Amino acid sequence: MPWIGLFLAVLLLWLAYRLLRAAARAPHADWGDALSNRIAGFVSLFCRRLHGLDCEPLPLPETGAALVVANHMSGLDPFLLIAASPRPLRFLIAREEYERFGLRWLFRRAGCIPVDRDRRPEKALREALVALKQGDVVALFPHGKIHLDSDPPRKLKGGAVRLAQKMELPIYPVRLDDVRGAGHVFLSLLLPSQARLKAWPPLECNGLDHEHCLALLAQRLEPGDG
Repeated sequence: MPWIGLFLAVLLLWLAYRLLRAAARAPHADWGDALSNRIAGFVSLFCRRLHGLDCEPLPLPETGAALVVANHMSGLDPFLLIAASPRPLRFLIAREEYERFGLRWLFRRAGCIPVDRDRRPEKALREALVALKQGDVVALFPHGKIHLDSDPPRKLKGGAVRLAQKMELPIYPVRLDDVRGAGHVFLSLLLPSQARLKAWPPLECNGLDHEHCLALLAQRLEPGDG
């Protein structure tokens, strides 16, 4: 009957309205415009309600450049960091992820920096350096790709340490755990989790040898006490 279709349409509109209102109230950083803030609010709501994230905000400075570095276990990881961050994050992401059909507009809007891992990866580091000089917060996954604790140890890429030493900035290490779909990109978004996030105190690399600082960072990103 026509009235059933009308009822369902009104119900869907009402649910969409409630979702938008809830997203607007969810804790999130100010991303600079209404649409971006609604998206960030939805991400925060998604991580807290479906994936059980309950954590203090990342201990970032209120203003100025900062570097956030985390282990990378799933496609959910950047959403967890966004939900926990009091400031917008500019992620370095693989070019093939950045170019995914239907998602490029979102990555561009979020200020993501694409990385050509096989060709000219240094270009992305130069763009990240510019972002830091502008006072932005740059986020990296130094394993370079999804890496589980059960995998053979994978040496961290040194880009975060080079940026930190170039800009004389501390690194804010974050350890992510208990993502149910670990090892997967899209499945990790769908399977409810009880995700945990541990923010370590800032790691100062100034005056340290590059490899020494990289080893200290690796300890922070390992399971357990780091």
